[in-house]
Amino acid sequence: MLLESVGWLAGLFGSAFVSATILPGNSEAALLALLHFQPQTVVAAVVVATLGNVLGGLTTVWLGWRLPAAPEGRAVRLARRFGPASLLLSWVPLVGDALCGVAGWLRWPWLPVILWITLGKAARYALLAGLFLHYS
Repeated sequence: MLLESVGWLAGLFGSAFVSATILPGNSEAALLALLHFQPQTVVAAVVVATLGNVLGGLTTVWLGWRLPAAPEGRAVRLARRFGPASLLLSWVPLVGDALCGVAGWLRWPWLPVILWITLGKAARYALLAGLFLHYS
């Protein structure tokens, strides 16, 4: 049973990491599938999904540091207006990836970037897991 859980959690980590980069992924479906088959892993699942998604988001931030210039689009305006707190939305499809890249391009300090990305992504997974377990 433990080995099976490790396999599920590894798959969830991979899905969450990829979902937070510019590559397509669906970590929400992976989390819900894991909770459907192994609801006892809820805390570990939320932690692993959050960790994978944060590391994927930080990869996008790192890539943003390497951009010579970014166009002044919606994500840049939002980021400039709200600063690192805008990264609470880093979980939102497409917009979140752009915000992470912009955070790197704007050379924001790593500590607030990590904090805000983690808060946004953890809240999303915790809420999703809570709702799933409540209604299942």
